[in-house]
Amino acid sequence: MAAAKGHIKLNLQSRSGSFIEPRLGQWKKTRAGTLNFSQKSRGGVRFRAIRNQKKQISDRPVVINGSTASIRSSSDEEGIEGKKNGIRVAYQGIPGAFSEAAAIMVHPGCSGVPCKAYEDAIWAVESRRADRAILPVEGTLEGNVVRNYDLLLHHSLHVVDEIQLFVNYCLLAAPGVRKEDLRRIISHPMALAHCSHGLAKLGIGAEVTREAVEDTAGAAESVSSGGLQDTAAIASCRAAGIYGLDVLARGVQDEPWNVTRFLVLARTPDVWSETGVEPEKGERNREGTRRAWKTSIVIAHEGGLDVLMKVLSVFNKHSINLTKLEVKPRSSKALRVLDVNGGGTVRQFEFVFYIDFEASMANPNAREALDEVRGFATFVRVLGSYLSDSKIHSLD
Repeated sequence: MAAAKGHIKLNLQSRSGSFIEPRLGQWKKTRAGTLNFSQKSRGGVRFRAIRNQKKQISDRPVVINGSTASIRSSSDEEGIEGKKNGIRVAYQGIPGAFSEAAAIMVHPGCSGVPCKAYEDAIWAVESRRADRAILPVEGTLEGNVVRNYDLLLHHSLHVVDEIQLFVNYCLLAAPGVRKEDLRRIISHPMALAHCSHGLAKLGIGAEVTREAVEDTAGAAESVSSGGLQDTAAIASCRAAGIYGLDVLARGVQDEPWNVTRFLVLARTPDVWSETGVEPEKGERNREGTRRAWKTSIVIAHEGGLDVLMKVLSVFNKHSINLTKLEVKPRSSKALRVLDVNGGGTVRQFEFVFYIDFEASMANPNAREALDEVRGFATFVRVLGSYLSDSKIHSLD
C-alpha cells in the first residue's frame, strides 16, 4: 500500500494536554447565575462570561449522527448579520489571550466573547450568544488537546475554519519593575513549563516562585489590577498593551518553534453545493494564497487497532491523502456511544482515531471512502470540512 502524502502523525501513547488549572482571578458569580470578569484597569470595562453549567463530559455518551455526506447548502442564519454587525467569536480566557488573537486573525473586526472554560465557548455558540467558537486542538510542544477533541464529540457544532498561531511568550511586569525586583512569576501551567530554561537564561532562578493560574492573559490582568511590584506574568506582548504592562523580555519559551493549531466552530457547516462536485480551490487565504480543502473525522471500533489498517487501506484505495492520523487509547475512559440505530444501546470503544484528509465531503472519493469505512466501523463522525490554512500566523 502506498503511503499517504503529507505529514502523518501516529501517537499510541496518551497525553494529558490539560489546559485548565485553578487560577488567580476575579471571576464573580452574579444573582442571575452568569459569571462576570471585572477588569479594573482601562476604564473599568466589564467582560461577561458564559454560564458555566458544570456538565460532566466523560459521563455523557456520544450520539452517532446519521449520514456521512450531510454537508449541505445552508443559509447559516448568522452569516448576513455577522457581516453587518461583526461576527461574535467565543474563546476561553479574557482579552489578550492567545485564543482571542487567533479569533481576530480569522475574523478581523469580530466581537470577542470571553469565556471561562472551553466548553463555555461551545455553549455560547449553541445558545446563540456567539456565532463562532475557537478552540486550540494541538501544539508543537504539548501535542493534542485531547479534551477539546472530546468536546467536539459531545456537541453538534461543525468545524468551519482553522488557523495556526505562533505562540511567543513574553515576560510582563508593572511599569518600572525590573527583573531583579521579581519574587514571583504567574502564568498558565503550560506556559510556565515551556519557559523554565528561558527564565533561567534571564537570570531568574528557583528562588523566584512560579505560580500557576488559569490563563496567560488572566495572569497579566492580575499583575496590572493588583499593582503588583514583585510579580511578573508570562503572556503575549499584546496583553502588555491591553493591561498597561512593560515587556521585560520577549521569546522566553524554551523552544523557539511553538505553534498552536486552532479550530473554528459554528452551528451549521459552511455553504457547500449539494451537486456532489467539490468546490474549487480558488478561494484564497488571509494572504491571498490558494487554500485546499480539508476534512476532520473521528473513527472508533470494537476491533481496536486491527481496524486501523482497514481504514488506511480504504483511504489509499480512494486516493485520499491523510494530513493527520492520531490514535488515542482510551482504556481508562472508554468512548461511550449511544447507538440510536441499535435499540438505544450504549457501546464503548478503547481506541479512537482522529483523522484529517485532503478533500471536502462534497468530493465523491471522500464520500465513497467514508461510506466504506462505515461498513465495518461502528462509530464515524465528520467534524467538518473547511479550507485549510498551512501558513503560520504571528502576533509580532
